Amino acid sequence: MAEPSSRSDPGSDAAARKRRGRKRAPAPVYGAIDLGTNNCRMLLAQRSGSSFHVVDAFSRVVRLGEGITGSGALSQGAMDRAVEALKVCADKIRRQNVVKHRSIATQACRMADNGAEFLDRVERETGLTFDLITAEEEARLAVHGCVDLLDEDRDAALVIDIGGGSTELSWVDLAEWRRRGGRDSGGRPPMKSWTSTPVGVVTLSERFPEREDRAEWYQDMKTYARDLMKTPRGAKAMRPIFDDGRAHLVGTSGTVTSMAGVHLRLPRYDRSKVDGLWMSGDEALDACKRLRELDFHGRSQEPTIGADRAELVLAGCAIYEAVAEMWPADRLRVGDRGLREGMLLNLMRKSKKRRRRRKKAGDAAPDVTGSDA
Repeated sequence: MAEPSSRSDPGSDAAARKRRGRKRAPAPVYGAIDLGTNNCRMLLAQRSGSSFHVVDAFSRVVRLGEGITGSGALSQGAMDRAVEALKVCADKIRRQNVVKHRSIATQACRMADNGAEFLDRVERETGLTFDLITAEEEARLAVHGCVDLLDEDRDAALVIDIGGGSTELSWVDLAEWRRRGGRDSGGRPPMKSWTSTPVGVVTLSERFPEREDRAEWYQDMKTYARDLMKTPRGAKAMRPIFDDGRAHLVGTSGTVTSMAGVHLRLPRYDRSKVDGLWMSGDEALDACKRLRELDFHGRSQEPTIGADRAELVLAGCAIYEAVAEMWPADRLRVGDRGLREGMLLNLMRKSKKRRRRRKKAGDAAPDVTGSDA
């Protein structure tokens, strides 16, 4: 019997060297753009476990819905501002070699007589194709984007998404989610009910310009917002959970992150301190009280508010207080996240499912290599 050679196979050595020298392909980048009534926001991210990490972000106040309550249409200036912001987004998407992205438009384009024509213009000038989503999808995306903020030890949560032109409320059944395995199951928390109210920070501030009788003016905004809010049947069934103190609120808007910044007295906005913060119900109301006691100049001097939000933040606070009075809870979870995060998770989840299907199909396929076929 011949002795085994002590030398390695030259071919194997070459293959090993080739494998060591081969660079791992970069993780694919996904993108999400949310064009709202007030802001244009974009996130570009790569998958990281069951979540993602951000590789680029963009946000600009464009006031797309400016004046829409009076005219019923998007103004030329507002459309021009939005298109310029979206050109920046399109350029970032190209430079990051994004493999898949989704762009959505919400309440301003739903309300406007010329919303569809504006989105056609956006496609012509930027190459970005937008989905004009329904209020229901907007609510579901907001919930999906803040799954990590839900407290599985509670039995229910109300997710509050205060936008520029509308406010979406989503009641989440955490007790049922817990029975299904909760966050560890990988499944989404069941939405018991949802509603969309046609009032947001832009539309409410335009309807109620700031007055000298500040207390009465603020109460007028809150009453108007509350009168518009409907309680759907599914939400009524969850009322006892809130009455028993077994529910919490989740806020996913610029209004709530501003409240958190004021509560923390941050010298400048810091997402790492705001996103995921727990506030008591009283602390949230105290932040609103502190803001409504300031005039425009005072609010604009708040480090986490600034001039861009100073005009709109009190309308947002009035909406938040209207919700909190209708659905009181002892705790509020703050989320600096929302529709973009929900879109990204959906895109990555679908991509992963497709890969699993392809792999399964490949395993099942007959091996015809070397056959007579």
